[in-house]
Amino acid sequence: MTHDAQDKTAGRLKSRPQFLAVRNGEKRKGKFFLLEVLDRARAEPEAKEDAPRVGFTVTKKQGNAVERNRMRRRLKEAVRLSARFAMQPGHDYVVVARRDVLTASFASLSAELNGRIANRQRHFPKKPQPSRAQLPETDNSTRPSDAGRPRKV
Repeated sequence: MTHDAQDKTAGRLKSRPQFLAVRNGEKRKGKFFLLEVLDRARAEPEAKEDAPRVGFTVTKKQGNAVERNRMRRRLKEAVRLSARFAMQPGHDYVVVARRDVLTASFASLSAELNGRIANRQRHFPKKPQPSRAQLPETDNSTRPSDAGRPRKV
């Protein structure tokens, strides 16, 4: 494979720390999978020119090993044939499969994957929720009294 051909293909995420880093990125929910995206160019300016990298995750609750491997193969092929062209340089993508990947038509699976990769503006990262310590204290004096209720003995 020449260097020019290698630049146009998506790389692979292989180690656990790479997968865990992508978890901190934005999440794009789909019918057949969850797509997690991390913009490496923000953290590492030199990564802006790097080829996109992709990883696949199928949890054990999705089925036995044969079914999980079939799901992974279908997703890899959808990325290889069409979705890698929509991927942005300097980004990492993790596709977390759902069981519906097995029964979906390949055309709908590819279309869903392309749509989730290209559609960035609709799906934003979750805003951090304030912890209980940061929440304002509530005044319990405004609670209705239990005076009119019968008591259990």
